[in-house]
Amino acid sequence: MTTSPASPETLAPLASPEEEAIAAADHIEIIETVIASLDQDQSAMVSHRDGGYLWKFSYGSVEVYVQLTGTNDNDILTVWSPVLGLPAKDEPKLMRHLLEMNCGETFEACFGILGDQVVVLASRPLADMSAGETSRTMTIVATIADDNDEALQAEYGG
Repeated sequence: MTTSPASPETLAPLASPEEEAIAAADHIEIIETVIASLDQDQSAMVSHRDGGYLWKFSYGSVEVYVQLTGTNDNDILTVWSPVLGLPAKDEPKLMRHLLEMNCGETFEACFGILGDQVVVLASRPLADMSAGETSRTMTIVATIADDNDEALQAEYGG
């Protein structure tokens, strides 16, 4: 295997501390703007500790959580919303149903299990993430969760 030496044309410039601070503020501002547009009962909450952030807001009949592990490019934006508590009725049928929906109905999000809950989830590194992608990720999770929670609870709720 051969490798070519790095040249100035192939190296990305390092961001200055000021540029990193602006990018961090931008991610936080974008998330809070999207939450303000989606939060239907103006009950959004935020927690900030150890360089990370956690927001919670209501959308329709669901609670949506947004976690930002930090503000650097390699940090992660994760959005999730619980839709069904476990254990559930007929779990094999539920799992098949969720896998089928994952295959064609969830866009960049997916159904998964987090602790004792079925959730709608999407996660992405911050690197090169635009405001539109942030908004889309949060909106997709909130919408899919709200569109499916009541039907899942009616059919599989314990």
